[in-house]
Amino acid sequence: MNDKQLTPENQKTIAFGVGLAFFVCVLIGLFSLGWWLSEVFIERERSPVNSIVIMGEMPYTQRTEVLESMSNIDLGNFFQVDVNEIQSQVSKLPWVYSVAVRKQWPNEVRIYVVDQTPIALWNGDFILNKFGKAFQAEQKAIKQTLPQFFGPEGSELLALQNFNNLNDLLEYRDLAIDELILGERFSWQLTLNNGIRLNLGREERVKRVQRFMDVYPLINEHLLEQNKSKKELKQAVDYIDLRYDTGLAVGWKEKDDLSSSISVDKQQRKSRIGMLKKHVLQESMVPIYKFRDDLFSRNKLHTEELTLNV
Repeated sequence: MNDKQLTPENQKTIAFGVGLAFFVCVLIGLFSLGWWLSEVFIERERSPVNSIVIMGEMPYTQRTEVLESMSNIDLGNFFQVDVNEIQSQVSKLPWVYSVAVRKQWPNEVRIYVVDQTPIALWNGDFILNKFGKAFQAEQKAIKQTLPQFFGPEGSELLALQNFNNLNDLLEYRDLAIDELILGERFSWQLTLNNGIRLNLGREERVKRVQRFMDVYPLINEHLLEQNKSKKELKQAVDYIDLRYDTGLAVGWKEKDDLSSSISVDKQQRKSRIGMLKKHVLQESMVPIYKFRDDLFSRNKLHTEELTLNV
């Protein structure tokens, strides 16, 4: 009787012992697994970055410059490498416009760099990108010839927008803008790729450029007739003042003086750049009656006023 009563109790004891042993085994297994995983992650964290991939649109920035900019960044631990720090350091390179950085497991950092797109030189020392932002970089790296813009600080985007609009108009006469001057009082002056300077004043810039384009063939015909009738007298247009309501004034210079004045003109342009930095193109605000004596005194000029309804 007692043996029969002890049997269920013994069974309970055995079941409890088996359950306890199983629980202990599970705990030991979980502990062992956790220890193994921690060792694996610790070992992986110790692995340094041994591959840096640099790519992108980089006509000016060199890959060696990107690597040098990261010289102070610790790449000894892949998981602890700060991509934001890499992005910040590479962005400081003068020609860099944007940077994207990401880590590629298990030991690679990928950097995508986009360089600035230079559109024009700004006030001699700066460069304008396609968004009208000024930045400083080595201008010798620029292979193409860029137009020069001069104007007050903060007018970069305005100058670029007007350059694009007016240049599109001038293309119909196979002309382009080499130099754009914006005075403090927003008076506009252009120098074209054929050497002619256009004084547009402050208002109706597009309309005045269109007037010039309409009259330009007539001026060329006049020059052709002059050269044919007086072979000893060869003329060229120096400037055209378009600040009249219905007409314009033309300033002429002798072609014979062109070759000898090229080097002088370059020197004067360099000195003018230095002066413009301080005075922001005060000459673009010179009244019309002073043109002949002040602004264009370096050339032999005579002025003809043409009043045309165009």
